[in-house]
Amino acid sequence: MTVDEIKEGLLALSKEEKQAFILDTLPLLAKEVIKEPGFMMQLFPVMLGILKESGMDLQQLLQFASMMGAAQEPKD
Repeated sequence: MTVDEIKEGLLALSKEEKQAFILDTLPLLAKEVIKEPGFMMQLFPVMLGILKESGMDLQQLLQFASMMGAAQEPKD
């Protein structure tokens, strides 16, 4: 399959299927690509654009990340 064929197939998915695909595959894809700092610098503006379109601001995201981090910390 070509990249264009994959894009076409993904764009044809329903909203729910797209959400499931992103949640299922993003962690797997990220494991390999995050090792390249140059790619992360390319990805950051894309993620900020997604955040902006969602209506959530960076401060809200940081608060959410802080809550998620606190929930994952081991409790003694």
